[in-house]
Amino acid sequence: MHPLLEIKDLMTVFDTVRGRIKAVDGVSLKINSGETLGIVGESGCGKTMLALSVMRLVPANGKIISGEILFSGNDLLKLPEEEMRHRRGSEISMIFQEPMTSLNPVFRVGEQIAEAVRLHQNLPAKQAMDLSIELLRDVGIADPQKRAGDYPHNLSGGMRQRVMIAMAMSCHPKLLLADEPTTALDVTIQAQILELISDLKRKNNMAVVLITHDLGVVAEAAQKVAVMYAGKIVESSSVEGLFAHPLHPYTQGLLESIPARCGKSLEREDHLKTIPGSVPSLYDLTPGCRFHDRCSYAVEVCAQKEHKLSEIEPGHFVSCWKYSKEK
Repeated sequence: MHPLLEIKDLMTVFDTVRGRIKAVDGVSLKINSGETLGIVGESGCGKTMLALSVMRLVPANGKIISGEILFSGNDLLKLPEEEMRHRRGSEISMIFQEPMTSLNPVFRVGEQIAEAVRLHQNLPAKQAMDLSIELLRDVGIADPQKRAGDYPHNLSGGMRQRVMIAMAMSCHPKLLLADEPTTALDVTIQAQILELISDLKRKNNMAVVLITHDLGVVAEAAQKVAVMYAGKIVESSSVEGLFAHPLHPYTQGLLESIPARCGKSLEREDHLKTIPGSVPSLYDLTPGCRFHDRCSYAVEVCAQKEHKLSEIEPGHFVSCWKYSKEK
């Protein structure tokens, strides 16, 4: 079976007065229809820029300089802009991190969904509005006809996120990119949003790329996971494999920094583990592993040469000299 989306050695850069930043540096990923791939990492590691690269919506001062983004076998980077514009929304949709900045504050939410429907399905205005109300019902908004007449500021954060999901799902895309879809929502609403995305995925046999900094979200909603650090994938695996046997020291640090749950309270002398140091500046990167100066396992070669992402266990890939036979 061919993957629905295959990213090969993708590099997205930004040229600034201080030099070139490699926001996405040699990333390769695959996802099949009906799967959810979680991409996890700290803020600034390149997760959102990876999604924007797939959508070909990189900001004006950035550019994709190499790699391939194969969607149903076609390289999106080679498509004319007009064809790419058609695929956005109709075949590939994205839910952005903060719905209040994505929704137009001066238009009613029903009109905004109807506009997306008209744009991609060429429906008359009345039919498009009827469909937008149906979509609001599908994403669990009570009294959708009334809510379609509301402005974004009239809705709660969870309802605005549901509106964004309705808009993203309006043309039944094959691929949904969800960028931190539960940020700033309380845990009850967060669980509802994740369940909604999972239900829509099953209903439409859709692939979902779920971008998050929260490993709990990945454990709940994804089947595969890729861990990003400073623009690179440092580990990828099934979710079960990653949680059962994390290999990269960065992944191990992320998992160890999660608070104890299941009714066990932290005693006063217990402290959450933290990862020492901070994420390196993307302006001043060394030729070695980008995590080496924060890593307790680092040896001399780590500062000199980067290790390629390699399969250490079946389906489990890691970029770390600790597991290499080349040393």
